[in-house]
Amino acid sequence: MSFQRLSVHSFFGWILYAGLSLGLAACAQLPTWLAAPAAAPATTPGQTKQSAPKLAVAPAVADEPDLPKQDLTEAVLYEFLLAEIAGQRGAVGLSAQAYADLAKQTRDPRIAKRAAEVALYARMPAAAIEAAKIWYEAEPSSMQALQTLASLLIGAKRQDEALPYLQKLLEGDDGADGFLTLSRLLANSPDKAMTLKLVQQLAQPYPDTAQAHFAVAQAAAGAGQAELALTEARAASTLKPDWDLPALLEAQLLQRQSNALAQQRLAAFLERYPKAREVRMSYARLLVADRKYSEARAEFQTLSKDFPDSVEVVFAVGVLSLQLQDYALAEANFKRLLTLPYRDKDTVRLYLGQIAEERKDYPEALRWYEEVEGGEQYLQAQVRYALVLNKQGKLDAARAHLRQVEVSSEQERVRLLLAEAQMLRDANRLREAFDLIGNALKSMPDQPELLYDHAMLAEKLDRVDLLESNLKKLISLQPDHAHAYNALGYSLADRNLRLPEAQGLIEKALQLSPNDPFIIDSMGWVLYRMGKSRQALEFLRKAYSVRPDPEIAAHLGEVLWVAGEHGEAEKIWLEASKKTPDNDALNSTIKRFER
Repeated sequence: MSFQRLSVHSFFGWILYAGLSLGLAACAQLPTWLAAPAAAPATTPGQTKQSAPKLAVAPAVADEPDLPKQDLTEAVLYEFLLAEIAGQRGAVGLSAQAYADLAKQTRDPRIAKRAAEVALYARMPAAAIEAAKIWYEAEPSSMQALQTLASLLIGAKRQDEALPYLQKLLEGDDGADGFLTLSRLLANSPDKAMTLKLVQQLAQPYPDTAQAHFAVAQAAAGAGQAELALTEARAASTLKPDWDLPALLEAQLLQRQSNALAQQRLAAFLERYPKAREVRMSYARLLVADRKYSEARAEFQTLSKDFPDSVEVVFAVGVLSLQLQDYALAEANFKRLLTLPYRDKDTVRLYLGQIAEERKDYPEALRWYEEVEGGEQYLQAQVRYALVLNKQGKLDAARAHLRQVEVSSEQERVRLLLAEAQMLRDANRLREAFDLIGNALKSMPDQPELLYDHAMLAEKLDRVDLLESNLKKLISLQPDHAHAYNALGYSLADRNLRLPEAQGLIEKALQLSPNDPFIIDSMGWVLYRMGKSRQALEFLRKAYSVRPDPEIAAHLGEVLWVAGEHGEAEKIWLEASKKTPDNDALNSTIKRFER
């Protein structure tokens, strides 16, 4: 057939006509480029399925006087069909290039927008930027085009090029709304120092705009400049005293110094603005973290009274009440959520199941977990269901339940295996747990979580050879796995083997995770084994202050006892024994020294 020369206004109808006339069945099923969302590209072998880029919806044929006037030639139609069919067949790189060529030819903002989306989906940032420029040039009034272009340039670390576009975001209304948009655009920028410098440059012409100071405060906090962030957050609060975001950021920064300072800031804000919901919820969380439970409950009551129908408040009060072990209040709030338009009701059912577990009402817990029938919480609910069966003494039934759960990925299968192994471990059936994970490793030899768990089980069975080989393999697969270094170093130290090597492994773990109390404990333990008791105590005291775990208490008490500090050792052991009377490591340590 001979192609008619059509204007772009009849493009949509022509695409369907052309597809049918040419016998392109696939094309006849394709959506037009702005009339409806395009289907996701096909998944090729080895490729992870992703969501298709979203498109705005517009009429298929409309009078659009601002669009460029041009003919639909054979070349334009060919490029369009090539781009869409390539995308449907999973060739997103080819689709992106075809759309980029089409955007250059037509200068049509709709095609340029589509080209930018497909190029970004295909991980072709340069092509995405070029298409976004065409889109913005063709549609300069489009805020979406401006934001997309600026964001892409920032992501590519082309900040000088991005600057004039970012400045356009700030035009009008003293830049107030623009600075809030700017903060969102820059939130994921990888170069935090560059981001701060850029925001300071943009904010300089707006000394009387609270949002400008707040944007600088956020950028400074991201760049690790806490003092500058505090100064700018306070400047924003001075200019706009009733704005909660600067107060919340200031409290967050102050919390790094102490919870008390953060509480003072939020309490002062609430005194002037008692209806500030987010501030009161943050204040309540700080009180819980500081174990000021009676004060926290008073804040919950105020929140519930002031915002009885707010799903955010009801959920927050439920979670915080659960943290306080106030199960009655937690249950009441979660059950209320089920009557409100709260979107994630499966999470609520999961919480209600956990509350029933804590109360040892196992039939009720099973009922709640059974009501989670799908979605993100389904697997977690099935694991909890099996754990409850195990608590009822039904280990075989619990294992059978886990094995009948359908999984959609290797990671989900691993999660179920680890849960089953943990139940066997708790039942002191260590050899069965060891064999279970060992058999799974035959089909998944490089699975990190299985390697780690198998190593820990090997340690319990005194299979130091497998412990070491598994952890060394894990380290080769994941060189930044802090707990693999720590586990290997601690196991050597606990057996008084190759202590300098053990110390080096634990030092590496500390570099990767400097605040982990268990790694800090390991460092104290290896130093003790090396005869450096004074240095050991520094690490062990620090670990115990961060986390009063019974095994850390056992180590700290032993080193104190050997150092002659019998009274302090006994005090720590007694304190830990009251909380965890059945801990084997703690009890065996106490028996060795208290005769």
